[in-house]
Amino acid sequence: MLRALRHPTRLLPAAFVAALIVGTGLLLLPAARTAGQSAPPLTALFTAASSVFITGMSTVDTATYWSPLGQGIILALIQVGGFGIMTFATVLGLMVSRRLALQTRLVAQAETRAINLGEVRNLLLRVLAMMAGFELLIAVVLTVRFRIAYDESLATAAWHGVFHAVSAFNNAGTTLFSDSFMRFVADPWICGTVAVAVVLGGLGFPVVLELSREWRTPRLWSIHTRLTVWGTALLLVVGVAVVTALEWSNPATLGPLDWPGSLVGGMFAGVNPRTAGFNSIDYAAVRPETLAFTDVLMFIGGGSAGTSGGIKVTTFFLLAYVIWAEVRGEDDVNIAARRVSPHTLRQAVTVALLGVAAVAAGTMVLLLVTDLPFDRVLFEATAAFSTAGLSTGVTASLPAAGQVVLVALMFVGRVGTITVASALALRHRKLRFRRPEERPIIG
Repeated sequence: MLRALRHPTRLLPAAFVAALIVGTGLLLLPAARTAGQSAPPLTALFTAASSVFITGMSTVDTATYWSPLGQGIILALIQVGGFGIMTFATVLGLMVSRRLALQTRLVAQAETRAINLGEVRNLLLRVLAMMAGFELLIAVVLTVRFRIAYDESLATAAWHGVFHAVSAFNNAGTTLFSDSFMRFVADPWICGTVAVAVVLGGLGFPVVLELSREWRTPRLWSIHTRLTVWGTALLLVVGVAVVTALEWSNPATLGPLDWPGSLVGGMFAGVNPRTAGFNSIDYAAVRPETLAFTDVLMFIGGGSAGTSGGIKVTTFFLLAYVIWAEVRGEDDVNIAARRVSPHTLRQAVTVALLGVAAVAAGTMVLLLVTDLPFDRVLFEATAAFSTAGLSTGVTASLPAAGQVVLVALMFVGRVGTITVASALALRHRKLRFRRPEERPIIG
């Protein structure tokens, strides 16, 4: 068994299951609750899963249900989950690249150019330093804003600043405010800082490292960095524009705000489906088309080897390039004068279709165990799988079976996509022969 766990694609889920068990046990401590009594096992499990898998969904009010000790445990689980995802995903990416042929690695230098596989200890220190640096900067800005603008005591402002900096950078979406960020809907300092933290955490360590070295020369960027940076930029612009336009006149969301406040609220609502999970508007009151559009953004997610979830930006835009190449009748998929291998494209198709299957299965089970309308159930299932954590407010009312389904979707969405993609890449081998070709009818 120990030999099996040494395999990287088995070690990742095993490590997160271990963290989930430990987190659940800590949250079961009576001191972790404000009431001084042990939390129900399912509540502790759901909260630990949401924290370790950095999702942000909750069946209780984090601000009032958990004691300062419980909130500290949640914060530690979020940090462990975010750090683990970034390091595990980066190391797995390096192992995959080392398995590729030398010629392929010289062409597709997404991560090998940045780090050598033998420098794992150095890699861990770099990831830790990057996370700590970004989180400290974000915490300072939030602390100052909470202290000056909202007259919080220095200790409270500092605690709120640190907690939300860690939660934002790790795309967790957990807050110490009962209404999430709805009270700050028009505050550009709070919402803008959190939005920047969400985007930075969702880019991924390999991309951040490459940008730190070659941000002035985009022509030298790897395909991975190009897809992540430009894909993220495009989705952010489109997301903010569409959500703001759809909700601009909605009297239950952005409608009552003045135009600067509406722009800030629309910006925040367009950024957080990048799998962060904070909300400054009530998703139970948004238009149906906004829910549907947000489903798409959450499912796509953020960058690989980052703290965001979903099928990942690179997967989505690789599939877009496949469609473009097919429409043009080209045999190869080319990006920036580089050819993407068919094996990589098959991995992208596999991850995307398995993601669709997971969301569809979760949605069907939730429909069976609840009486909720389809759009709300689909939203919850997509939010859990993508680890976005956004909710229309029905999470707490789900039956035990429904909460277990969401926990399973969080696990599959956070660990499954990385594990499947890495396992497929590590199993790549060339066949000694090829069978006769035949073309089935398509469409």
